[in-house]
Amino acid sequence: MLSAILARYSGAATVAWDNNESQGTLGWRTEKGSHDRSVLDLIDSSTELLSPATNAAEIAKFVHHQTADKFDVLRSDENEEGDHEVTAEEVDIAHQVLTRYYRLVVMDSGNTARAANWRRMIDHTNQLVVPVTAIEDRAEAARLTLQTLESRGGHNAELARNAVVIVSESTDAKRSMTGEALKRAKDEAQRIADGFEPFVRAVVRIPYDPALVNGPIRYEALQPATRRAWLAAAAAVASGF
Repeated sequence: MLSAILARYSGAATVAWDNNESQGTLGWRTEKGSHDRSVLDLIDSSTELLSPATNAAEIAKFVHHQTADKFDVLRSDENEEGDHEVTAEEVDIAHQVLTRYYRLVVMDSGNTARAANWRRMIDHTNQLVVPVTAIEDRAEAARLTLQTLESRGGHNAELARNAVVIVSESTDAKRSMTGEALKRAKDEAQRIADGFEPFVRAVVRIPYDPALVNGPIRYEALQPATRRAWLAAAAAVASGF
């Protein structure tokens, strides 16, 4: 969703890159193009894509355009029988290619802070965004990630302190609770958001929205309150550029 808003409101060429070390989920939640290519295909063709003689339109052969939301998606490898894990060097290559063709590169990732591709992604990051579902164990995992970055010092620590945390209300809680129970779930989301505020630059809460539960994610399908919340999140992110 962040990529959609940045692309829509900035007008800058934007790509969302699924930087999972193996098989990510970004491709499942976004529009598929007319091909099945992934980041591995882009890496294999990087020499051609980086050639001064290559036309800018060639990148379309490797990304999946989101028609309504105006950004592109670089999918992770979705071969269920594959065993390739993206290396740090391959992250460098993909980043070099994408920054040639796009002004904004939004890198999605798994939660393995020790993985080589995750750590190299951090080396290339200008603004860290930490998405959190308002469930305590997931919030704790996000806190541990921020602590890990802080402990590494330097650029890592600076990213952690300047991070934007986006806290989304739990979809499971919304579907199974009413009345006081739902109020307690909302209060829990606020408590989790408050817990991050002393340690990062900004915290934004996103309300529950059925359009975000499953299937393709599209900006126009969101409820007005959700759109406003995501706009606030994107503004917080953009102010860190």
